Amino acid sequence: MKSIAALQAVVTATPFDGEPSNAELDAIEQELPLILAEVDLLDAQIMTIDRPATELDAQRLRRARRRVMAARRDLTNRAGVVVAGGAA
Repeated sequence: MKSIAALQAVVTATPFDGEPSNAELDAIEQELPLILAEVDLLDAQIMTIDRPATELDAQRLRRARRRVMAARRDLTNRAGVVVAGGAA
């Protein structure tokens, strides 16, 4: 009778050490301005959940939305830039 057990090396993937790779850290660093702008927007929205928004709150929300849009625009524009030595 032949053994049909799977080979351990084929079944088990490389162990995950729980740490992000350098590429993942670079991606996070590139997106950090957008992440921070979105956190500011969320903070402004949370402040107005349980009460009517005042004029100051409305200004804070508009300013936070503009920062998010600007960060998204900048991130998108940087993603479209061809890096020297990269594949076109």
